[in-house]
Amino acid sequence: MSEERCPEWESLDKNEWRGIWVFIEILDEGINTASLQLLTPARGLADKLNTELVAVILGDDVKKYLMEPIYYGADKVIYVEDKKLRAYYPDVYGEVLVTLIRKYKPEIFFAAATLRGREMVPYVANTLRTGITADCTDFSADVQNRDLIMIRPPFGATLLAHIRVPNRRPQLATVRPNVFRLPKRDEGRRGEIIEEKVRVPESKIKLISRQEVKVEETPIEKADIIVSGGRGLGSADGFKLLSELANLIGGVVAGSRKAVDAGWISHDRQVGQTGKSIKSMLYFAVGISGAAQHLFGIREAKIVVAINVDPEAPIFENADYGIVGDYRQVIPALIDEIKSRRVTKGSKNQ
Repeated sequence: MSEERCPEWESLDKNEWRGIWVFIEILDEGINTASLQLLTPARGLADKLNTELVAVILGDDVKKYLMEPIYYGADKVIYVEDKKLRAYYPDVYGEVLVTLIRKYKPEIFFAAATLRGREMVPYVANTLRTGITADCTDFSADVQNRDLIMIRPPFGATLLAHIRVPNRRPQLATVRPNVFRLPKRDEGRRGEIIEEKVRVPESKIKLISRQEVKVEETPIEKADIIVSGGRGLGSADGFKLLSELANLIGGVVAGSRKAVDAGWISHDRQVGQTGKSIKSMLYFAVGISGAAQHLFGIREAKIVVAINVDPEAPIFENADYGIVGDYRQVIPALIDEIKSRRVTKGSKNQ
């Protein structure tokens, strides 16, 4: 990187960098909820650092979305509307963000750790020659030095890494979806809307065609009911029983890291600190011991039901309901009971 491209790092003055920015991701169906979730930690940090919270929106025909971030806690919304932004290209979106960052100089920039966020934000970090911490699960701040403390599980997830970027700005972080709750929506909030006109570059790649990919099973991070299995299942065959229960109650199947490492279930179905965080209404933990890494991923679940042969398993201390027993007996009995009650209910309605 030439000195002409990033002269600001020759002598960093942190006083020139103020504000917390959150990138609001716009999909075909609307605002990605994972983006709005970021306004929860960002609002807390903005209040702590006594600075403003700004949402950034890029795209085409985005005016209908501009007030939503303000309703969820942002002070301002900066947006760029251009037909070139209708289709998402990481280099184009990244270059527009770099232009805005160089103009306004925010000290912190957040984006959800979605496919787009994981791809686009490293481009921004590399262009600006600043630090980035991926897949964060929590934050704190050194108020005196205005350094963001970015917290994430390292490989293996046996500890939590606390990372700071003291000599570069902005401080960039992608944040795991579903770790933070959605802020309370308040249509009474008011804020400033700023339209920016910037040169939107042409992408080095072109979209030739689009084909919708039908996802047969609901992603676990969006599921209301999850039946999850761990090492206690003994083999991949155990997931057949879990699938039967999940299909019966309208849920999806997931697994712990041990189950994924054993090859019993795919990584995109992994719940935990190194997998996905879930916020289901009902979560079955079957044959899962309850390691801290797994408990982190289910902390937003409303009701947790644990099934395990070990009465001393830590999962029972974090479950709303616990069943001590062999899942190969418990799950079939549970399935039979659900079917029996449905038949009885159906008979009464006739």
